[in-house]
Amino acid sequence: MKQQQLQETIDFLKSNGITNPEIGIVLGTGLGKLVDEISIEKEISYSDIPNFPVATVEFHSGKLIYGELLGKKVVVMAGRFHLYEGYNAWEVTYGIRTMHGLGIKNLLVSNAAGAINLTYKKGDLMLINDHINLQGSSPLAFKGANNFGNIFADMLEPYSKEMNSKISAIAKEQNILLHEGVYTSVLGPQLETRAEYRMLQILETDAVGMSTVPEVIVAKQLNLPCAAISVLTDECDPKNLQPVDISEIIAVAGKAEPKMIALFKEVIKVL
Repeated sequence: MKQQQLQETIDFLKSNGITNPEIGIVLGTGLGKLVDEISIEKEISYSDIPNFPVATVEFHSGKLIYGELLGKKVVVMAGRFHLYEGYNAWEVTYGIRTMHGLGIKNLLVSNAAGAINLTYKKGDLMLINDHINLQGSSPLAFKGANNFGNIFADMLEPYSKEMNSKISAIAKEQNILLHEGVYTSVLGPQLETRAEYRMLQILETDAVGMSTVPEVIVAKQLNLPCAAISVLTDECDPKNLQPVDISEIIAVAGKAEPKMIALFKEVIKVL
């Protein structure tokens, strides 16, 4: 049933001219401006794609965009899905399976996250080199999941070392401060308590968010190399915790976004 659903989605998109994309991109909260850099050939609202979930978060636009960026065919999810919206893990990762079915060879993911490592500041970028899944579920834990690949996916290197080293080198060339660290994914949507931030520090987490990990697990099952960058939008110091304003998080993401776009564009050139 799931295979059939997914095939319907892929067939629909192919029949609408989305063919042979090389790179898939997922744009996180407040990070939609990369789309302006793309020579767009096709833009389809999620609500018009058969079997596709619909983004419910107001600052996620909810469109699949296909076109050319720096001579490469890209397909972009402008708007992602989260478990906290009431979706299940299959729905949250449906876009990754779809882009893989369309033929992408590499996946780039972005998100907005809170800095747990207090040497990292809001507005900084962090390249994810490992993760901790605290969402309480796995996108590979469903009946028939082995039809899509090995469910015992090896998580030794969930993030492509090769892609990460390219992105690090580009950051140095472009003089962009790029931290590297561990991203922990929690369920949300509420933010963390002081005690939870202290726990995350004990776990040696560098940044915390509510997405990305399910998508990366599925990419690993599909043998799809991926890299992910967090835009750090707030500082999570349990000893000095301030109320968080979501509009401020969006504003910080917007200010840091040009740096992320510069990195993504340069790495797309060399992939």
